[in-house]
Amino acid sequence: MTAVGEAGGGGAASAQPAVKDPGTVRPGGRTARVRAAVLRAACDALAEHGFGRLDLTDIARRAEVGKTTVYRRWSTAAGLVADLLDSMAEQSVHRGDTGSLEGDLRAKARRVVATLNDPRQGPLFRAVIAASTGDPRTARALRRFYGTRVEEWAECVRLAVRRGEVPEGTDPHEVVRAVSAPLYHRALISGEPLDDRAADRAVAAVLAAARAGVYTRAATAD
Repeated sequence: MTAVGEAGGGGAASAQPAVKDPGTVRPGGRTARVRAAVLRAACDALAEHGFGRLDLTDIARRAEVGKTTVYRRWSTAAGLVADLLDSMAEQSVHRGDTGSLEGDLRAKARRVVATLNDPRQGPLFRAVIAASTGDPRTARALRRFYGTRVEEWAECVRLAVRRGEVPEGTDPHEVVRAVSAPLYHRALISGEPLDDRAADRAVAAVLAAARAGVYTRAATAD
């Protein structure tokens, strides 16, 4: 699931620097290696027993890092999960280009299915989504993560508009979110089978709606 936003212009001299959440300053050298080890340990712990039992002392032990170092850098379990989400956004696999909107959205949907069904990634995503419901920092980090992913896949919709596959004015972010939404619903709420058939069905529904102009900005504004 790094914020995707507008590039800032020259700020006023009185502008205050943004306050960073714990764990969000990007390190280098040995500090980067410590961060990588701690984030790997956090992934393991979250996948094993979720956010509710995430403990910084246990993370330090798993990562073979001093407990003081972990507490000084991340402060809380929520701060650690927020940094983990930012790291996941930085390292996420870039989308391909199949040459058609249908092919691109199918690749997107099947990647979501594979991730949520993965024995390690699935529990990890469920844990961080659960954590975000009770902690504002984790919620912000989760929005940054998914904002990054949605923006990356939105480009395939923009290309489809230029190719004439969907109408002018189609909102690319709405299209991308609409593909993933029913898949997350199956994974997190209904418990219905989550497989490639479900992925392809979601894509077919979104394509039909997009071609009919449902996701044009005029339609979504009504």
